[in-house]
Amino acid sequence: MSTKHLIYMPLGGAGEIGMNCYVYGYGPKGRERYILVDVGVTFPDMDGSPGVDLIFPDVQWISDRADRLDAIFITHAHEDHVGAIGHLWHRLRAPVYCRAFTALHAKRKMEEQGQNPENINVVGAWPETTKAGDFKVGFVPISHSIPESSALVIDTPEGRIVHTGDFKLDHSPVVGEAFDPKLYADIAKDGVLALVCDSTNVFSGHAGRSEATVGPEITKLISSQKGMVVATTFASNVARVKTLAEAGIAAGRSVCLLGRAMQRMVAASMESGVLSEFPHTVSVEEARDIPRQSLMLIVTGSQGERRAASAQLARGKYLGLSMDDGDTFLFSSKVIPGNERGVIRIINAYSEMGVDVVDDNDGMYHVSGHANRPDLLEMQNIVNPQIVVPMHGEHRHLREHTKLAAQAGRGSVLAPNGTCISLSGNEPKVVEYVETGRTYLDGSVLIGALDGVVRDRIRMALNGHVIVTLIMDENDDPLGDPWVEIMGLPEIGRSGSPVVDVIEADLAQAVNRAANKVLLDDAKLDDMLSKTARQSANNEIGRKPEVTVVVSRLS
Repeated sequence: MSTKHLIYMPLGGAGEIGMNCYVYGYGPKGRERYILVDVGVTFPDMDGSPGVDLIFPDVQWISDRADRLDAIFITHAHEDHVGAIGHLWHRLRAPVYCRAFTALHAKRKMEEQGQNPENINVVGAWPETTKAGDFKVGFVPISHSIPESSALVIDTPEGRIVHTGDFKLDHSPVVGEAFDPKLYADIAKDGVLALVCDSTNVFSGHAGRSEATVGPEITKLISSQKGMVVATTFASNVARVKTLAEAGIAAGRSVCLLGRAMQRMVAASMESGVLSEFPHTVSVEEARDIPRQSLMLIVTGSQGERRAASAQLARGKYLGLSMDDGDTFLFSSKVIPGNERGVIRIINAYSEMGVDVVDDNDGMYHVSGHANRPDLLEMQNIVNPQIVVPMHGEHRHLREHTKLAAQAGRGSVLAPNGTCISLSGNEPKVVEYVETGRTYLDGSVLIGALDGVVRDRIRMALNGHVIVTLIMDENDDPLGDPWVEIMGLPEIGRSGSPVVDVIEADLAQAVNRAANKVLLDDAKLDDMLSKTARQSANNEIGRKPEVTVVVSRLS
């Protein structure tokens, strides 16, 4: 009996939507060699991660074994799959493989972080394969909401794995490669051990719609508008951007792209050959001189991002352009959970301007890039795997996907982040649980989620901050009373007196009563002053702030 085994373990993307990062390994236990699929990001919010720029998976487990990591494969160019490669590659040090469109973005991300872009290797589509240790990996075209998305065929000594990446079953995607069921049936004809599968839309009970169904409805909408039309969508959804531009031109309007991400995606599509042509667009300088009723803007910021073009227009003027009464703003996108407040803020701002906002509540102007429940079942039926391993979804999505597989008579396993699964043998088994977490990009520094930086920031945001300063003379006696500075607290408390005065009075009394053993011991003195300031503030304003104590001793 072989002592080698085949393992799968998500470090991100299983139990959440975003931050995708998946490990496959093969070999003797403790000496496996690995490949990594995707190195993505997720985005912060002010409630749970204030001030943070980006959130990455914690790759400590695989970076500790980087000498046994043979390759990194990137399925497509969405940020939640490729966004962390430049920031984390120095800890992984393995060659990166992806298709041409994805490679343009991966190389740029490497360059931005001072890494050598030559570590990004461009590979062709299936049946081309790449050897990485005991694994042989091929990129199989699959439809999604960004060009050149690929599932991975991962051949191992234990059998074939199909890792779908993000996908939908679109036979006419407008831009990029259509889903080809015959190709996947051919890939599966000799048997598939495991289908590791996108779970995002497992709760959507109707079959997914093609991207091609959106164009006519958008064209009809734009043609019926009198004022300027502004539309937003995901910048990476090049097919939708092209559809919007074609609709604008069909309605007799000049089209202008606003936002670097939008322009960058279109340029990358042209450079990589994904797009052979794109409708004529005008520059922002030209757009300023075009009558409103003859102009359409396609802008970034479909998720309410504060610095994107849609939010800037909602605040007034952007690059000399502004919205006005009678204009129309179209959200040709869905709101990702967690972004609702930012989007609603923009909608209300436009409403105050007299702008008509059209969203996608009725499903006419957007289709998802992910497979719905019937499509997931269809993929299972085409590939006919021995095991279904749900990935890319919150825990509830993964759990529901395992039920779907079981109802179809297939084996399945629930494997959220940190769950190491053995795919060897007749059924999958949990062999280990690994500590996983998050790494924050805070400014230009990477910090661990458990380092306390963000926790302290949240505490200060919720409770305010008090700085207590005390000077001790050469004899270790207080040189005057402590004094206080406050931030994020009311100036006047319930007594009607300034909060600073109340806290300083309570601190002075505490110092005057303190025993010498407290005054002589910095730790005890710090503790006493902190507790006194916190309790004093609580009595006065009903809140216990964070306290920083500064004790200076004159020598």
